[in-house]
Amino acid sequence: MISGRWRSQIIYAGARLGIIESLSGRAACSGEVAAELSLNPGNTYRLMRALAAVGALEEERIDRFRLTPLGECFLADHPTSLRGILLWEEGEMAYRSWRHLSEVVRDGGEDGCRREFGLPAFEHLGRNEEFARLFADAMTSFSRSETNMVLNALGGADLGGIRHLCDIGGGQGHLMCGLLQAYEHIRGTVVELPTTLKDKAGLLANSMGLAGRCAYVEGDMFSEVPTADAYIAKHILHDWNDGECIQILSTARLAGADGARFFIAEYVVPGPGQPDFSKLFDVHMMVMLTGRERTEQEFIQLLDASGWKHVKTWRQPESPGVFFRVFSYHCADGNLAAAIHDGTVYTTVSSNIHFRKQD
Repeated sequence: MISGRWRSQIIYAGARLGIIESLSGRAACSGEVAAELSLNPGNTYRLMRALAAVGALEEERIDRFRLTPLGECFLADHPTSLRGILLWEEGEMAYRSWRHLSEVVRDGGEDGCRREFGLPAFEHLGRNEEFARLFADAMTSFSRSETNMVLNALGGADLGGIRHLCDIGGGQGHLMCGLLQAYEHIRGTVVELPTTLKDKAGLLANSMGLAGRCAYVEGDMFSEVPTADAYIAKHILHDWNDGECIQILSTARLAGADGARFFIAEYVVPGPGQPDFSKLFDVHMMVMLTGRERTEQEFIQLLDASGWKHVKTWRQPESPGVFFRVFSYHCADGNLAAAIHDGTVYTTVSSNIHFRKQD
């Protein structure tokens, strides 16, 4: 356990230096790789040997390496690539922020990112294009697996009443594109910061053949979002404290069409005695931002305070160690009451919470 950071930094170095990509579809010796990438030959062998020791490479014979199935997960073109997550979470901004964990716990107050860089995380991203690119790639990397979690949790739910869906903080659009593919009657809008949308080549609607149904709009989710029939936010609310979340949700409530819905996709903290990734991710939020991971009841209370009424929670088929749900909220009116009574209410997806706005 104590050497855990050694392992993650070894894999990070292998990805950052291009060693993992260089072995895609082939076996090679360390000298070949070092020459191709302009690396020190001796140290390249030592790193590749260590990559084999942690399971990312296989050393077939002395100084002859190829990728393992684990190592292939860090290739850029892998269907569920973890490369973006690795380069972000083990990279400079997150790594340096984590150095302040002890002080954050002892003192409270500023998070680790502010202590290290003098700015809140998203302000710092806005001033550093390289960090902003790494962050956007990491969010897409998360979505490569989590889009399927959301779709599995929804389980083909009837979303026929939704014509326009807005993804708040939707990054490069992976989740939105997945939803548009599953629900062909919906058109989508992704609201994001200028730093993310600046890289036009990284926006996925074009490459996924959905440019005609998916628009990207620069915006500030704290002050204004487009009018839509429904909103979705995946791993957005966990970035922010309760007051900031209420502001985000209230902005959507005021902008939404009559009967608008809100879907939240998040990890949900389970009860005592249940080891879960969300309890680790919560500390990451404490180090990097003002946010936190929350229990289902904490989400419901938060959204009730924003003028939304909890309708349903969709749970994906259980994954060991991961509680991921979609929560659904919507307006409280006579039609809603009838829908609840009939048992036909929309609910949250596996950690997606669905809300409708209240009058």
